[in-house]
Order: sequence, then C-alpha cells, then structure tokens
Amino acid sequence: MKFEYTIEGGDFTHTGYASSQVKKVLKQLNVDPKLIKRVVVCLYEAEVNVVAHAYSGTIYIDISTDKIVVKLVDKGPGIPDIDLAMQKGYSTATSQVREMGFGAGMGLPNIKNNADEFNIKSEVNQGTTLEIAVFLNQ
Repeated sequence: MKFEYTIEGGDFTHTGYASSQVKKVLKQLNVDPKLIKRVVVCLYEAEVNVVAHAYSGTIYIDISTDKIVVKLVDKGPGIPDIDLAMQKGYSTATSQVREMGFGAGMGLPNIKNNADEFNIKSEVNQGTTLEIAVFLNQ
C-alpha cells in the first residue's frame, strides 16, 4: 500500500493531516497500537519540521507486511550540521514558530528514537530527505 502527501511550508493549519490519515489506515489493518504510535510520532514530527523549516515537501508512505517506510523529501534551506540538529533541544525554529508551541528541538531525536531505521541527508540551499522504517514483526 502506497500513499503520497504534499506539505506546504508555513501551513500549520494542515500539519498532522498525513499522520492522522496513516493512523486510520494502520488501525484498519489491525497493526499493533504501540507500532502505530511510533509511526505517527515519527510522521507528525517530520511533518512539523517540513512546515516549520522548508518551503514544501512530499511524504511517501509504503506499508508492507513487514514494515512501514516513511520518506520525506523537502525543498528548503537544508540542514548545515546534522549532528548538531540531532541534539535534543537544538532548534533553528523562528520565534513565531516557537510561539505556536513548536520548535522545541525534539523532532529529529524523537523520530530517531521511534524508528527502527533512520536515514537523513541534507544539502544546504536544496533541502532534506528523511527516510525511516518501523518494522511490524518484531
């Protein structure tokens, strides 16, 4: 099963749409609620990152019998120092984003903690690609 969602940078109104849609599908497939929670945390955090930091992005979801793969490809400023961005509490969110309750610097660490596989690549002034997997049969 494959799904694709488009995200617009700065559009906090629709943040969480993809994660809520994927959650519904996983519930219908009777996926373990603990695994659903992990997938939804990863996906929601990634959606927020795209909305808060990028110009636009696309989410690709691939649900198979053994794993759920989430790939996000965004167009934006990129991440100049991924190791620094992975530190809990580090954030480059604007004050406006922080005032809305986002940008605490926990997004990437939360994604990594909830994923069985985590891959991130970024090119400054181009964008970022994040690919995670959660295995269903563990």
